[in-house]
Amino acid sequence: MTLFKHRMTVRDYECDMQGVVNNAVYQNYLEHARHEFLKTRGLDFARLTADGIIVVVVRAEIDFLRSLRSGDAFEVSVAPVRESKIRLAFEQTIVHAETAEMMLRARVITTAVNERGRPYLPTALQVLLG
Repeated sequence: MTLFKHRMTVRDYECDMQGVVNNAVYQNYLEHARHEFLKTRGLDFARLTADGIIVVVVRAEIDFLRSLRSGDAFEVSVAPVRESKIRLAFEQTIVHAETAEMMLRARVITTAVNERGRPYLPTALQVLLG
C-alpha cells in the first residue's frame, strides 16, 4: 500500500566512480521522502524535534535491485505500517520514472524516544497510520 510518492532526479555528485548512485545516497533519498510525507500529514520533522518528539531509525533493511545513474528521474514511495506497540515502519520503494523498473525496496523501522531516552510511539506519529 503506497500512500505517498515523491519524484526526484539523480545529481552528478551523488554518483561513484562506476557512474552509479553511491549506496549511501539511497538512504538520503528515502529519508527525504519520509520527511516530505510527514509534511503532507501536517507534521514537520524539525517541529517534532522542537516539541521533544525525537524520532530515530532503529533498523533499515534495503534491497538494492538496480542502479540509478546521473540524470535519472525516479519516484520514492512511502507507506507507514505499525511494526509494534512502540515502532513504526516505513515501507519504501524507488522506481525509475521512465522505465517503471523497481530500483530499490526498503523497510525503515523507527520509534520516538522521550526525555529519558525511552522508546514510545507518540500520538503525533500514530496519526500517520489512519
